[in-house]
Amino acid sequence: MSILRLGILATGLLLLWQLVIVATGVPKFILPGPIPVAQAIIAHWSSLQGHLLTTFIEIVLGLVIGTVLGSLCALTMFLLPLVKRWLLPVLVVSQAIPVFALAPILVLWLGYGMASKVAMAVLIIFFPVTSSLYYGMQRTEPELLELARIMGARPLAVLRWVVVPSALPAFGSGLRVATAVAPIGAVVGEWVGSSSGLGYYMLHANARMQVDVMFAALAILAVVSLTLYFVVDKLVSYILFWEQSDEHVKKTT
Repeated sequence: MSILRLGILATGLLLLWQLVIVATGVPKFILPGPIPVAQAIIAHWSSLQGHLLTTFIEIVLGLVIGTVLGSLCALTMFLLPLVKRWLLPVLVVSQAIPVFALAPILVLWLGYGMASKVAMAVLIIFFPVTSSLYYGMQRTEPELLELARIMGARPLAVLRWVVVPSALPAFGSGLRVATAVAPIGAVVGEWVGSSSGLGYYMLHANARMQVDVMFAALAILAVVSLTLYFVVDKLVSYILFWEQSDEHVKKTT
């Protein structure tokens, strides 16, 4: 998505937001307009930036740790079928438990600091990363595997040069999904119990009926989440450069 298109979309959403307020006459204490929210961001920026930094670190740490752990889990299941038989059902069953219900337990175990919020983000990120990479490796074309064996490639070489590259497109899709949902874990953890962060700041603004400040924190969180998503998307697209070439060939034929 180009910067111009993103700017047009953002402008359209802001205009729609203001139009809804004018058309419905909703009070400011329920839904403030874009201008009061922008004014709240400017007025409270000195406080917001510290909480923003906390939430940003939680999201990035959760994304990195969750991606590493998910990748290692997927590789383990692929290389050790016996482990997969026991581990895969556990992963599937774990998704039946609402992650949000685990937030109070994580806060109880890990405290009100950053660790419990990072753990929440890791739990949300872990499954899409693991499942996308594992099933991507499972879908490696048999012809490529057979060709590697005919050429005498060792198992580790097959994994490194055939299986993992074949799984990268699916892994990239899972990583994009993980990046989009990573802020949920951090913010929910802050809502349950924390001493800093945008989620913590939103709760305090809500308790003081400062709806414009609450929307200001929400707007900043949305901008940070979108920025992080587009950075990861560009990075994945750069790594998977051959996919861009294939799409270009399809468009020109």
